[in-house]
Amino acid sequence: MPEPLTRDRPIVKGRTALLIVDVQNGTYGPAQAASKPEFHAAASARVIPNIRSLLDAFRRARLEVIYTVIENSTKDGRDRSLDYKLSGFNIAKGSWEARVIEDIAPQDDEIVLPKTSSSAFNSTNLDYLLRNIGIEDAFVAGFLTDQCIDHVVKDGADRGYYMNCVHDACAAETEARHDAALQCFQGYCRMLSTDEVLKLVVKPQ
Repeated sequence: MPEPLTRDRPIVKGRTALLIVDVQNGTYGPAQAASKPEFHAAASARVIPNIRSLLDAFRRARLEVIYTVIENSTKDGRDRSLDYKLSGFNIAKGSWEARVIEDIAPQDDEIVLPKTSSSAFNSTNLDYLLRNIGIEDAFVAGFLTDQCIDHVVKDGADRGYYMNCVHDACAAETEARHDAALQCFQGYCRMLSTDEVLKLVVKPQ
């Protein structure tokens, strides 16, 4: 008899990646502190410190770290998805706004994928890269819980990955929207706190 399928899997070196979504200068900074104070407060007090802890642990364990950033392939944004055009998301190629924030900046050979849609699976070669690397389990953190996090978790699940949302390392524009999103997509992933993930990373197989 085959072993029953379960989301409660150990972290296995070479098969596990931390995916940090859209934590960049264009989504977290002085402009958001003024226009989205609840989001900025949650990101500053909870999300960024937790992502930093996750990064430290994954790097020590030599586990894969992958970033996505909202960034056009062109300066004028003609390559953006229709939704991004309608929503006014226009972050120019090579701009300061497209860079990962300095507090959690990529190191060495870590992958950064520019994207122009909510789901990284739709506008990047994330699926191709994960399969080439051998990744089966993805741990997701970043912005925004009810938009790009929701999309990547659901799309990853549909593509056959074991998705894990690090719920206290994500944020939406309000805490109510954050909580509602977690309730919405919890069936597609394993929900874990940062501390729970760190305990798994301590004993990678």
